[in-house]
Amino acid sequence: MRHFFTNRVRVVLIIAILLAVVLTVIGALTGMSFPDMLVKGILTPIRTGVSQLTDQAEQFYSYKFEYETILAENERLKEELAQIEDQARKADSIARENERLRQWLELTQSREDFEYVDAYIISHSSADWTNTFTINRGANLDIEVGMCAVTANGELVGLVSEVGSNYAVIKSVLDSSLEISANIASSGYNGMVQGGYSSGLEGLLRMNYLPSDATIRNNDQVVTTGSTVYPRDLILGYVVDAGFDDTGVAKYALLEPAADVGSLEQVFIITHYNAG
Repeated sequence: MRHFFTNRVRVVLIIAILLAVVLTVIGALTGMSFPDMLVKGILTPIRTGVSQLTDQAEQFYSYKFEYETILAENERLKEELAQIEDQARKADSIARENERLRQWLELTQSREDFEYVDAYIISHSSADWTNTFTINRGANLDIEVGMCAVTANGELVGLVSEVGSNYAVIKSVLDSSLEISANIASSGYNGMVQGGYSSGLEGLLRMNYLPSDATIRNNDQVVTTGSTVYPRDLILGYVVDAGFDDTGVAKYALLEPAADVGSLEQVFIITHYNAG
């Protein structure tokens, strides 16, 4: 045991001597004293570690700041985009309304016997054979059941079927329960126009009881013949197809409605006209 400790002490002394020699040589080469080398040997790794931690912390906070800045900028841009889109929608709405009013002015000048009430559509309803919508005008503006609704271009939209104090329900021309006396403007052929919902022709009109020898062309305009209900020459639609009915003794024509009922925003109710 005594020899073991003696050998161990010897090893430690040898290492110490070698270390002292190495440090002396390094000191002689670098001009650094032993304490300087000792301090720098201990502090340099610590300083390096602290410096790395500081750099990482700075990078983290810089990234976090930039990320928060980007988020704030993104929210600001979203708000600006929403404002621009809202302004564009309002501008489009104003432009559409101005165009409708211009067309309406032309209609009133061409049909001076008409008296109108303008109205906005507030809801739509459709079933297998009906097609109606509700407007924001009613009995408070003298609207009555049986009055016609038209577009600013004089296209027939439908007929008032129900009236409340501040609303009215319009049966559109697509509703199968309406039958409207009409003629083909270019030829004068008469027939009855009805909505195509009940016959599987959703979105189209069918003009029945046309003469079997009638010459019918695509894009022929069909207008009302005039009655105590429907003023004369309101545009109903345009021919897209024709054929013989089931009896084979009369022709029919399929019409695309002049008024796009599903996309309308505003209509005009004819409250008075000269039926003569």
